Amino acid sequence: MQPVTKNLLKLHLVVFIYGFTAILGKLITLDAIQLVWYRMLIAFVALGVILQIRGRSLSVNRQTFIKLIGIGFVVAFHWITFFHAIKISTISVALGCLASTTLFTSLLEPALVKRPLVWLEVVTGILIIAGLYMIFQFEPDHITGIITALISAFLAGLFTVLNKVMITTHRPLVISFYEMGGGFIGITLYMLVSGTFEEGLQLPVWSDWLFLLLLGVVCTAYAFAESVKVMDVLSAYTVVLTINLEPIYGILLAFAFFGESELMSGGFYLGTVTILIAVFLFPVINRSIKKRPKLT
Repeated sequence: MQPVTKNLLKLHLVVFIYGFTAILGKLITLDAIQLVWYRMLIAFVALGVILQIRGRSLSVNRQTFIKLIGIGFVVAFHWITFFHAIKISTISVALGCLASTTLFTSLLEPALVKRPLVWLEVVTGILIIAGLYMIFQFEPDHITGIITALISAFLAGLFTVLNKVMITTHRPLVISFYEMGGGFIGITLYMLVSGTFEEGLQLPVWSDWLFLLLLGVVCTAYAFAESVKVMDVLSAYTVVLTINLEPIYGILLAFAFFGESELMSGGFYLGTVTILIAVFLFPVINRSIKKRPKLT
């Protein structure tokens, strides 16, 4: 099996797992900040154990350490806004808007990785904006959730591009370990400043612990490390494009778990389908353009 195909299959498995995180986020009774605090702590410990078992060195220079901790802050804020969007709106709204990550990545990658802006990515972005406009128009009751989800999508695009830069010189598990640790530190500092610990940290009930372990070990430690690892072969844009399957998996799972409470207006689904058509047509058109013989 070719490296690209193998990594695409791994990425699709990761995306299915990501689709399940929204279900867990809805089932866990903790607020978004404390949920992510527990998630990143569990993932940090799990990744540390894996690295020790494999005998991998955790040594990085100071500059790299600071960068990874900073990216961890971005990851933490992305997850907080994502789970908050789910809790104040619906899984469908959060996942539908998360597909706009492709738009943000198409703008961020040229700026941060110093590559030319691709016209096809711009056109895809315009179609995504059209889809988002439909969602805004038909779901006025979910405006706060939509805006929160779009912030989450921007942050997802940002840390994906930043990790694409880091993967060129560092191992995926080490990157994930420090980023989970950085996110945990960032949230802890916020909770200290906001007085969360003084007011009393909310302890998970027994069912929350089960869901948190699934979320932290399988949906985070494993899935996050694999999503970083495949970028050694795949571009950041390809990774984000494939991750846009997450709304499909997640919305179908939401219907299976929560039924009619996840039903949205026809306009919402029209907007979501417009976004998904845009992101799925991109690789087909892009491949066709690359296969055309160059004029001499």
